[in-house]
Amino acid sequence: MLIYLLIALGGALGSVSRYWLAETIAVRFDGPFPWGTLFVNVTGCILIGLFAAVTGSGWRQLPPLETRAFLMIGLCGGYTTFSAFSLQTLSLLRLGDWPRAIAYVLGSVLLCLVGVWLGELLGTALAPAT
Repeated sequence: MLIYLLIALGGALGSVSRYWLAETIAVRFDGPFPWGTLFVNVTGCILIGLFAAVTGSGWRQLPPLETRAFLMIGLCGGYTTFSAFSLQTLSLLRLGDWPRAIAYVLGSVLLCLVGVWLGELLGTALAPAT
């Protein structure tokens, strides 16, 4: 049960950090390009890579599973799910599984764009007439 609370706490911290940072950057770099989101996604990828390395089997003393869950699932997951996507893609590439890595990247981007479009269509269709 403790692990779920730690993940929830990490997720809350990550989400609030994402909102604050993305908004702060968006205000500074006003314009149509989503600089704040790009920054959050890139820094989230750096963080999950760092946390994966320092909590992985390459270190002499592994931290508790709860620490890894708090940092990677909670904090990074709340901050950006792009970090998990990137770590999983890197794992496929390290295994030499280029076809699956490419399929995962293309499939994720294309299917998520289609998903957003379908969700928008559904939301528009369900909206009350004005």
